[in-house]
Parts: sequence; structure tokens; C-alpha cells
Amino acid sequence: MIKTLVSGGLALLLVAGAAAAEEDKAYDLLFRNGTLDEVDRDATLVYRRDVTNALKPEAAERDTGEVALSIRPGEQDVALLNFRQDDKHRGLGTFPASVGNPMIMYFYESVVRDMAEAAGGSPFYIRNRVKDALVQPSVIETGEASVDGQTVETKTVRLYPFLEDPNRDRMQGFGDLELRVTMSDAVPGWYLSFVADAPGADGAPSIYRSEVHFDGLEAEAAP
Repeated sequence: MIKTLVSGGLALLLVAGAAAAEEDKAYDLLFRNGTLDEVDRDATLVYRRDVTNALKPEAAERDTGEVALSIRPGEQDVALLNFRQDDKHRGLGTFPASVGNPMIMYFYESVVRDMAEAAGGSPFYIRNRVKDALVQPSVIETGEASVDGQTVETKTVRLYPFLEDPNRDRMQGFGDLELRVTMSDAVPGWYLSFVADAPGADGAPSIYRSEVHFDGLEAEAAP
């Protein structure tokens, strides 16, 4: 099981490092190919998702749980995502394992859905703004995290899809939304954590926060 140091509410300790001038590489890092190639086909990657949502508390309760990623071998290996909450399980979709880890798309799509549900905006508009942010230059922050008692190198990409949006004042606090993805070669499946945070005004608690972090490997694949 992965154990991380807690810093500022995020189960990750980033050591301040020089921000790399690698703006053109951010998209390639976020959607890196081959991230599941070395994952044991008899193992399940488990991610913990914790959500707070001041506008829709019931949605936060609904969406807090675990996401299990298993790989079904075949002529073309398939990655399966399942959401687990207590004894309830539901499928989230199947994806070609050769492309990479689908958790990145699950993260972005869940944020799009949550924002549209909470703030009442169009999911198509929100999704397009997120897509635009993904192809804009982004500084890559280098840092470190504690993983199973060892210090590993990380890379973090931060996106602010609504920072210059003319409609940001109508987004009920989501105009300041930050999307943050931290990655490491030392973590199976590449992704260590995903955070979406819409901070409250003047230091108030976040209006919305979704945190997904890699929690460990299970020895046997999920059904």
C-alpha cells in the first residue's frame, strides 16, 4: 500500500523545486502512452477519491469512494474501471490498455460533470474550456513525494481553465478552479494524484474539491 506524507490537505509532499521550462511537454506528460505496459495483469490499481462540494453535498457523498483499475488480457488488453463504495460496485467504462492509463480522462470528465451539476453550466462549454487549457503552455513543476517510505521524483502540471473566461463571475466559485496532476515513474500506472480545487473566497473552505490519489495495488484483478 502506498503511504504518503500529508501536506496542506493533499496526500503528497512536494518539495519546492525549480519549475521546469518544459511548457510544450505538459500535454505529453498528462496523456503519456504506455503507462500500463509494465503493470502486472493479475493486479488491480486502486485509487481513493474524496470529494467535498458545498453546492451539492449529496453529490460529494455519492462520489466519494474507490476507483479500481484492472486489466483484462486479450488480443488487445483492455483496462476496466470500477467505482467501489462500501459493498456497491459499478462500472465506469472500458478502455484500450495500450493507449495509457484512463484515470486521467476519468478525472477530467468527473470534474466536468460535477461542475455542471453544481454550478448549473453547460457540460459541453465546461469540457471545451478544459480541452483548451490542456493544449495551452503549462509550466511543469518538479518535486518529490514519499512513496512507501522512499523519496521519489515527481512532476506536477497545474491548469486554470477559467482564469480568463468571460463568464467566470457566473460560475458560483468555479471560475478559480485549479486542476493539478502529479506523476511519477515510481508509481504503477504513472499517476500519483489528481486534484481539482475551487477555493473559497478570502481563505474560506473550498467550494468544491475532488482529490484522487493512488492508494496501492491489489494482488488479484477485480472481476
